[in-house]
Amino acid sequence: MGAIAIQHEREFVFQRADFDKARPSLMQKAGIRLTDAKDGLVYSRLARRIRALGLSSFAEYLDYVDSSKTEQEQFVNALTTNLTSFFREPHHFDALANYLHDHPQTTTIWCAASSTGEEPYSIAMVVAEAFGSFKTPVKIIASDIDSNVLATARKGIYPMRNIEQIPPQRRKSFFQRGRGTQSDKVRVVKELRDMVEFRQINLQQADWGFNHEVDIIFCRNVMIYFNKETQLKVLNRMVRLLKPGGLYVAGHSENFNHQTHLVRPIGKTLYQPVKAANGQ
Repeated sequence: MGAIAIQHEREFVFQRADFDKARPSLMQKAGIRLTDAKDGLVYSRLARRIRALGLSSFAEYLDYVDSSKTEQEQFVNALTTNLTSFFREPHHFDALANYLHDHPQTTTIWCAASSTGEEPYSIAMVVAEAFGSFKTPVKIIASDIDSNVLATARKGIYPMRNIEQIPPQRRKSFFQRGRGTQSDKVRVVKELRDMVEFRQINLQQADWGFNHEVDIIFCRNVMIYFNKETQLKVLNRMVRLLKPGGLYVAGHSENFNHQTHLVRPIGKTLYQPVKAANGQ
């Protein structure tokens, strides 16, 4: 009973002890908690790394993670779930357009879980439309813990099917279709790519690299991977960054209505910072 699931179907032996070692390691490095039901995900994601490195077991791999800074990054990348699309949860982008209309002095938007780039580029499209130009006073910072998805985001190249739900005018304004063997792909136009600065940021790290206030924070469907203590810690830090009257955008699976000392709801998964509004 020492091994999880059915071992004879698996390439590598995966003991309960391996899973129990991987869980706190991911929590410590990224603040992400894994439930008991995630053992299959851990096996499939890390088996690729074991294979790539030519190692023979999970125990050997997890020891290697402890000793290799480079592999620690690959370990986190492998176990990070990235689910995104352009204009996902459309009401948030309507709210962003309204906010920019009411606050033309907006200077900084932080997308704190940029994944492969669809979310920050959606933000950039709304900003460009609000100002009628690619040259705007708004700085868009897009971050993620996963270096692999950031590399994809910086390139801004996506399958054609990823933009099918975007209205034709936006497609024409913000994307270029590939040619030849790339005809089934599109690329975000350079002017839009230049509006977004991508950074690798672990929300668990002490220094996020911000030395100024932020108008809007998109932090969607990230907190669900943290335990309650980490959620509160990260939310508190983000609220302190927001300007008075700023906007915090959460994901559809997240609810901070009970954190009344930090934020107040102003719409569907939309919040305003209480502390910042009170000047605290």
